[in-house]
Amino acid sequence: MQTLHVDVDTWMHRISPRLKLGMLAVLGIILFLIDSVALLALAVAIGALLYFRTGLPAGEALKRLRPILLSIAVVTLFGLIFNPIHVAIVTTLRLVALVLFAATVTATTSIAAFMDEITALAAPLERLGLLKAADIGLAVGLVVRFVPEILDRYRAIREAHEARGIKIRIATTLAPLIILTLRDADNIAAAIDARGIRRH
Repeated sequence: MQTLHVDVDTWMHRISPRLKLGMLAVLGIILFLIDSVALLALAVAIGALLYFRTGLPAGEALKRLRPILLSIAVVTLFGLIFNPIHVAIVTTLRLVALVLFAATVTATTSIAAFMDEITALAAPLERLGLLKAADIGLAVGLVVRFVPEILDRYRAIREAHEARGIKIRIATTLAPLIILTLRDADNIAAAIDARGIRRH
């Protein structure tokens, strides 16, 4: 299985996961308070600089970002149609900067560290009887862990379509992707139950 974490040792890998998640939350708020194109462009440049220093080869780094950047391109297109150009540019720069910072945190933080921090952050809610912190940590960890798996499934479906000479459409790729993803989810749920992880 692939993972979004890059297993190398950089100064960003050595920063506490709690500090990185806290900084990401603060940056997210700041980015949505800024309307200056110049400042947002600077944020994008800093985010790109950090992301491309996580230890990933440039090609792999760009490959990971491609799906989300394509989604942002669609948002930009609709923004240009329905909003003034300035608003569309500001929205695009905010999203790109946030994606780059989030991808940097994801690439430099292991899944286990993510789960530990999310569980610790959710602990106060557990003490109030609102939820089980370990379940929240496990859920977030599974989401982060299986993003690359879902992307690999999508690529495999596309390649299978191309090999058979079938025109690639959203409807013909999305349905098998959802079915395979749900099947994986069932298998994971069965494995979790078999190990008694949630019996508390």
